[in-house]
Amino acid sequence: MSFLEYAPAPESTALLNLQSEYGLFINGEFTAGSDPTFSTISPATEKHIATIASASTGDVDAAVAAARAAYDSTWSRLSGRDRGKYLFRIARLVQERARELAVAESLDNGKPIKESRDVDVPLVAAWFFYYAGWADKLDHAGLGANPRALGVAAQVIPWNFPLLMLAWKIAPALAAGNTVVLKPAETTPLTALLFAEIVQQAGLPAGVVNIITGAGATGRALVNHPDVNKVAFTGSTSVGREIARSLAGTPKKLTLELGGKGANIVFDDAPIDQAVEGIVRGIFFNQGHVCCAGSRLLVQENIHDEVVERLKVRMATLRVGDPLDKNTDVGAINSAEQLQRIRELSDIGDAEGAERWSPACELPSDGFWFAPTIFTNVATSSRIARDEIFGPVLSILTFRTPAEAIAKANNTPYGLSAGIWSDKGSKILAVADKLRAGVIWANTFNQFDPASPFGGYKESGYGREGGKQGLTAYLAPAAKATAAARIAPAVKAVSAAKAKSASAAKGGKK
Repeated sequence: MSFLEYAPAPESTALLNLQSEYGLFINGEFTAGSDPTFSTISPATEKHIATIASASTGDVDAAVAAARAAYDSTWSRLSGRDRGKYLFRIARLVQERARELAVAESLDNGKPIKESRDVDVPLVAAWFFYYAGWADKLDHAGLGANPRALGVAAQVIPWNFPLLMLAWKIAPALAAGNTVVLKPAETTPLTALLFAEIVQQAGLPAGVVNIITGAGATGRALVNHPDVNKVAFTGSTSVGREIARSLAGTPKKLTLELGGKGANIVFDDAPIDQAVEGIVRGIFFNQGHVCCAGSRLLVQENIHDEVVERLKVRMATLRVGDPLDKNTDVGAINSAEQLQRIRELSDIGDAEGAERWSPACELPSDGFWFAPTIFTNVATSSRIARDEIFGPVLSILTFRTPAEAIAKANNTPYGLSAGIWSDKGSKILAVADKLRAGVIWANTFNQFDPASPFGGYKESGYGREGGKQGLTAYLAPAAKATAAARIAPAVKAVSAAKAKSASAAKGGKK
């Protein structure tokens, strides 16, 4: 079978005005870091993009101090309406610089430009627009009248959606009245630093948003800083456990969005062509670098062969290559370390007896690449069905009854996402009710909206991002009045009533 060939259509990098070196963004200004610098590279070519500062413990102290000063002197004193104005301004600037941000994201991360352009950046703007609207409505967030901000939020984000995860963290924090110190992943700091320029353009008061770059030691120093009130982390389950242990017994509020091994369940009454598109989107979107990826496909046994054949035909049309080419469907793996993990787990799948298949595709000689891959004849005990591979690798299992599908879907230490494909709404609702997953899609997959909460169960973390729930994660209920203070108004009212009654009695005697 032959498919239509596409001429190269690369997006130009000429619109990027990148600096050769980037410092830390602290108190509204870029400043040199104290530790040795590191290089951020393009995973598609392994070429150097820019030199990035690395924050020391002293730099972390300075960033937290700047956030605390801004919270005490400026940000917490602004009205919700005024905070909302800043968020609206940031959203509009993101839209104005959308093309530049999309190119920078694909260059630094390796994801296809059409995903950065059509999904990531529009959602970033939407998140800031959404929480800008909440900023003056905090009394309606479900925490009573006059809920208060927590203070300084420490936020650590991953490399798979660098700019979008930044928006998920910063937008609700600012709307709620907190100030922020954010650390992007070491391999993808570029768009966070471009966002620092947007913060300057928006005229945000100095210290409200601080961005520090570095490796794991920088993140540990930030989340364990004694003057931080809230920690928000998205990343691996192992690091999430470490953070939870380090914060246990402290007054810091914590939300964790960790790994996943999402089940994508296809029943025999599902629209097959639509389901195949959803399967492809569920696992090959962003090269499978998605914590909620549908990396386990559960297909009803009597349609297994048909679904697999149609899936193979569809996969043969996927174009793997230059992330900046507008025709590319699957881009580069983010790093050499991640590529090595994908290869190791895929080799384990082979050794465990699963049948491996990938479409014929020519991978570039430079950079980090892995062809879209499926495994059939996978056992539920197989590591490729249990471990988070975090790459374009799909494990396919079968089931006969809805009860078996539910049991297999829940047979995982994770609980972040799931998908259900059926033409019967009653079946979808009945199955969804029994799945232990924080996000469940019906006849679709990997759809996101700022008004919808996102988060998981079990080893996928706790807390929610997005929606009103994501806002309340950065708020505390208004301080409760003491018993004496609560009683005082009633005592005063009773005294006034008695005085009025006595006065009336005296007037009657006259």
